[in-house]
Amino acid sequence: MEPIILHLPFELSEEQLLRMLRLKEGHSYRSRILELAEEARNIAKPKVIYKHAYVDSSDEHNVIIDGIKFKSRILSVNLENIHRVFPFVVTSGVELEAWGKGITDMFENFCADTIQEIILESASENFKTILDEEFGLTSASNMNPGSLPDWPITEQKPLFQLLGQVKEQIGVELTESFLLLPVKSISGIRFPKEGTFENCQLCPREKCPGRKSPYDPELKAKYQ
Repeated sequence: MEPIILHLPFELSEEQLLRMLRLKEGHSYRSRILELAEEARNIAKPKVIYKHAYVDSSDEHNVIIDGIKFKSRILSVNLENIHRVFPFVVTSGVELEAWGKGITDMFENFCADTIQEIILESASENFKTILDEEFGLTSASNMNPGSLPDWPITEQKPLFQLLGQVKEQIGVELTESFLLLPVKSISGIRFPKEGTFENCQLCPREKCPGRKSPYDPELKAKYQ
């Protein structure tokens, strides 16, 4: 199937923003940060490119999706007996990135980066909801290249091959070091799965600000 491109809705909560920045009532920067948030709301155009794809075959360490080979033991285990998957790239957008780069004050630039992070997270969550409702996924999980050593960042390349003209469609490009530009972008594969799976469950790193689930050593042993 051909890739699908969507403009994604997002929410930017002032309460969440001020909490993340630890700006209390009466802080001298408070009004300026709220101005930046309003600017971002008017500029942001988060997007996604995704595809309804099929698992052709798999073995212990590899999965072939629509003719493209991915190398990962964990991905192979997660996609066992699963036939359809949804590769995707979500971005907060080139418009928001350009806006952030134009802010020269160091603290305001940090705040703008936080705003972009919130918008990306919100747009990403809304994409999951839209996708799950469209395809009737009552339970689904994601895997993201680079989140685990078993599925390194180099796996961005076959993911982009699978999706096609990502840069032309939503403005996200893959660098030679396999990073995404705009930086506030995320890629992955969403797939139906009973129960829940989070990359965080297999990562023992402590004090990670992005952690969504506790480390589960018993689950990790299952994938080894």
